[in-house]
Amino acid sequence: MKAAVFNRYGGNDVVDLQNMPVPVPGPGEVVIKVHAASVNPVDWKVRYGQARILTGSRFPKVLGCECAGEVTATGVRAEKFRKGDRVVMYTSVKKLGAFAEYACTAEATVYPIGEKVSFEQAACLPIAGLTALQSLRDHGQIAAGRKVLINGASGGVGHFAVQIAKVFGTEVTAVTSNRNIDLVKGLGSDTVIDYGKEDFTRGSGRYDLVFDAVSMSSFSACRRILAPKGIYVNTLPNAAIVVQLITRFLPGRKARSMWVKRSATDMAWMMERVKAGKVRVVIEKAYPLERVKDALAASEAGRARGKIVVKVI
Repeated sequence: MKAAVFNRYGGNDVVDLQNMPVPVPGPGEVVIKVHAASVNPVDWKVRYGQARILTGSRFPKVLGCECAGEVTATGVRAEKFRKGDRVVMYTSVKKLGAFAEYACTAEATVYPIGEKVSFEQAACLPIAGLTALQSLRDHGQIAAGRKVLINGASGGVGHFAVQIAKVFGTEVTAVTSNRNIDLVKGLGSDTVIDYGKEDFTRGSGRYDLVFDAVSMSSFSACRRILAPKGIYVNTLPNAAIVVQLITRFLPGRKARSMWVKRSATDMAWMMERVKAGKVRVVIEKAYPLERVKDALAASEAGRARGKIVVKVI
């Protein structure tokens, strides 16, 4: 099979399209023929070696953490899926392997794709979709009637967050660049702040929840715009950990950060909202597998509107 492989850590020059053996499922594992894979910042961070504590030093490695396709094989004790089932999988930062014609991972991180949901749409949900949902609901304690500010509202996580926040019945202020104002308005934002013209941390608004989907601010910078019991959430689990611990045990404003958790229930929630048209998966561009380096470069540039996809079939 063709796969996006790297044999050492580094920049985009270490990635090559190579022939690799088709994976064979171990106990409790599922193999799929990949139709589409989603690109996330974690992919080029892995390529640089920023996650080597998880990925180790054995090569070659196949890049990619999430993909969607059809089941072709299952290992012993893998009983949830059959050949031909349409599924999406989160292969994890440790296992990788999604940017290839075939991918394999544990059945526990494989989920059925709902009706009317495409492979491209499904491939975008395990990381960005669930990060947005879990950040708002579990860490941000989102509830109807609350005021929410989302920084990075047009990006992979942010565009999901805007729509999920509206599903929960909140008033949403989106922070984005001038070129993406119409996009985030179309996703349901009530108010839009152009960060090129205004520093949202210095504004007069007060929010029950500030979700920094791109982790470009800080709790200290956002503290003044938080309501007295407001919560600040970012997507870097190691960011300002001391502040998080302190605010956990003190009354008033809180700081939280999160790492996405696998959840069949949350995936089903996202699939249902996508199917119903309540959450739209914005895909800026789908690159063929042969242009995976271009896809990684587009993600690393940090200007993507919604998601970037690698289309295999």
